[in-house]
Formats: sequence, structure tokens, C-alpha cells
Amino acid sequence: MRTVASPKREIRRIAADMEAAQTKGDLGECLAREVKRFGRYDLTVISARVRQEVDILPMPYREEFRPYAEKWFFGRYHKLLKCDRAGAWTHMQDPITDRKTYVKFCRMIPDACLRNQPDAPYPGENETMIPFYQLFYYLLCAFAMFVCDEPGHPVGTPFPGGFTVHQKNGAYYCAIRDKEEEIWHSICNFCPALQDPDNI
Repeated sequence: MRTVASPKREIRRIAADMEAAQTKGDLGECLAREVKRFGRYDLTVISARVRQEVDILPMPYREEFRPYAEKWFFGRYHKLLKCDRAGAWTHMQDPITDRKTYVKFCRMIPDACLRNQPDAPYPGENETMIPFYQLFYYLLCAFAMFVCDEPGHPVGTPFPGGFTVHQKNGAYYCAIRDKEEEIWHSICNFCPALQDPDNI
């Protein structure tokens, strides 16, 4: 677990470092550096929280959603570290797609992490780490959306009503892409997926 004098200052620094990234490789390197600062205890707490949030979903949706929640967090975590170990960042010289949206995403992160109080307590004795646990989520979403150009929710993620995140003719579609605009810190507002025309 990290020790910092000011979570507010640290998270603002991280968001500013992310915003300064010009290429996908710059961003990937920045994200890997920050993700590696989370220790085993932190990852255990985050994993327990993901399980908590899935466990409150109604059946049978809960079991349909569970593997995508795991992919969303820990699949991306391992993919990010694998890219870092392979030295992938030096080969990713393309600029970050949709820079305007990306900058808005980076500037949203500090408020989302510092002011958005979780609905339920995190496991363990780690109150000062809660903003960083929330940051972990945004780091992985940044990797998916702005390094990999993938949707925030992984392809295949189910939603009530029988909809899923899917890809067609090279574009991604999501049933809730334009449905979360009132939630200012939602990743949906920054996602490269398009609104699924079958759920407008």
C-alpha cells in the first residue's frame, strides 16, 4: 500500500501526467508505471470489491456479467503489464485518438476519485487508499479506450434487455453509450463505442 502526504495532490499529478501523453505509447508507459504502484494487498481489496459489486446483481444477470467484470479489471491489468514487459510502448507512436475527449477524461479523473464517494465501504482498513482504488479503475479504462481504442466495457459485456457490447464492420456498439450523460464521471461519456441503434 502506498503512503502519500496528499491523495489529492498525487491523483492530480497522475491525471496531469496522463494528459501530457502525446502518443499511445506515452500513455501506456504512464499507465503501467502507475498501475505497478498497487501492491498485492491493494489488488486483493480491489478484487474483493469487484466481487461485492457483482454479487449484488440479480440472477441470472449476475452470472452472465461476472466473467466480463473480471475481464474488465484483471484481464486489462494483466494485458497492460504484459505490454509493458514486452516493451510495446516504443512501437506505439500513433497519437491518442480523439484528443479532445481524452483531455476531458483526464480532467474528470481527480474529481471522480476524490469527490465521488463509494456507495459501500471497501474491505479492510484502508480509507486513505479509496481514492487510489477508484483511480485504478480509471487507469485500466484509459488503457482500453485510449491505448487500445476499445470500448470501456469489454466486447460481449451483457446488459439487461438482452443487449451486449459488440463489434460490427469495424465499429463498436453499446446499448448504454448515450444513456449515462447525467453521470458526469461515467466512462460511457468518453467511450469510443457508438450508441447501439437497436436501443435508442
